[in-house]
Amino acid sequence: MPNPRLAARYAKSLLDLSLEKDQLEQVYADMQWLQAVCKASRDFVNMLRSPVISSDKKIKITEAVTNGNIGVLTTAFNKLLISKHRESNLPEIATAFIAQYKVHKKIHTLKLTTATPVSEQVKEEIIAQVKKTSDMQNIEMVTNVDDKLIGGFVLQAGDLLIDASIAYDLRQIARQFENNDFVYKVR
Repeated sequence: MPNPRLAARYAKSLLDLSLEKDQLEQVYADMQWLQAVCKASRDFVNMLRSPVISSDKKIKITEAVTNGNIGVLTTAFNKLLISKHRESNLPEIATAFIAQYKVHKKIHTLKLTTATPVSEQVKEEIIAQVKKTSDMQNIEMVTNVDDKLIGGFVLQAGDLLIDASIAYDLRQIARQFENNDFVYKVR
């Protein structure tokens, strides 16, 4: 069962240790890799969560899966998780670590959703405009395509949401027609 408090604590400990050992970038890359493995392989996550598989076997399987793709510090951290029977929380810990890394490095994530794919030039212009109008300097952009928007875009940065889509405009017009008392008076 996911435990966000536990994941945040372990992620914070790993972040502090990686800063102390001057391996923050390596551990960040390792956690991104582990997060991708956990998303791609349901079997790996099920193995981590299985109470039937012994800790020794989990360590061996984890080492076989990672097989030189992660650093020494992350390997030791994985062994610690398994020895403390917290390995089932590895996907959440990886996600929490990545989030804490971004906070530490002051990296802001922009989520851009459009009806059609957007060129790199448009992405760069949006990032430049956001940098100009806000205090965000380190920006990472995630793009999605959703044809339900019909046209326009939806931009989300933290708590800020800018919905400039045609679908939003059509919903607003529909609400105005629903609340239009004049139509009822004519009948």
